[in-house]
Amino acid sequence: MLKIFVAGHKGMVGSAIRKKLSKKNKIFTIDKKKLDLINYDKTLKYFKRNKFDHVYICAAKVGGIQANFKYPADFIYQNLLIQNNCIIASYKTNVKRVLFLGSSCIYPKKVKIPIKEDYLLTGELEKTNEAYAISKIAGIKMCQSFNNQYKTDYRAVMPTNLYGPNDNYDELSSHVIAALIKKIFVAKMKKKKNIILWGNGKAKREFLYTDDFAEACIKIMQTSKKKYFKITGNNNQFLNIGYGKDISIKMLAKLICNILDYKGKIFYDHSKPNGTFRKLIDSSKIKKINWSPKTSLKEGISFILKEFERNLNT
Repeated sequence: MLKIFVAGHKGMVGSAIRKKLSKKNKIFTIDKKKLDLINYDKTLKYFKRNKFDHVYICAAKVGGIQANFKYPADFIYQNLLIQNNCIIASYKTNVKRVLFLGSSCIYPKKVKIPIKEDYLLTGELEKTNEAYAISKIAGIKMCQSFNNQYKTDYRAVMPTNLYGPNDNYDELSSHVIAALIKKIFVAKMKKKKNIILWGNGKAKREFLYTDDFAEACIKIMQTSKKKYFKITGNNNQFLNIGYGKDISIKMLAKLICNILDYKGKIFYDHSKPNGTFRKLIDSSKIKKINWSPKTSLKEGISFILKEFERNLNT
């Protein structure tokens, strides 16, 4: 039986991983009110007391373009502290295996599609989420550096845009799908004749349902050290995890409108940023551990719409 700590268990990713982990293991979680991972001394004390075998670092400050644009200092400062504290505490308490969750925003703004792991640090980052991206790059390099210097087994994954249960639906700080669901749902409820979205709608994004991502993470952690490092290579030591197809924001908005049966018009505010024009990652390496996504975009959005409606009624 493994003692597994899921940091950030109430978030969208952490809750999915916690749900998917085998009941044969002893799963540890702790609320932020009891342990703020920004505090190193308290984090180390918690790790020492419980002596974990595996650690999933899902805790992070996250958000969409608006939040990243408005609060860059919070994004870089808080994320660096959380991930550094967890990694160092893991090392000092001899945690056997760590999984760090990165983000596809680590890649340059102008890059060849599909985006391979090798493209990291080959160009300028997208300015709208640069602070967040730099914190995630630092997390990858922390894991890689500890592996190289101390022969640890710290792994990292770069998911594409994620969506699923327990997402954040705040319009300022939410991700694309959650923000669109709330905006379109509210417009329908208030019988608005139109909605306004940021950018021009031409930017394309790849989306992966969190349950599928959680399964990939667990499979990676179950893979032997020898096989994992053979797949990732000594230079990278991390893996992309994506759906394999992308969709324009305009088509995504139309899909959600169709599912919700919203008949209003969609207008675009061209004065607002689009972010990187296209982001589709190369997930060929992850397939070597026999993983592939199961949930289509339409299915996944339908699932979380039911949750969103239930939460409104409670």
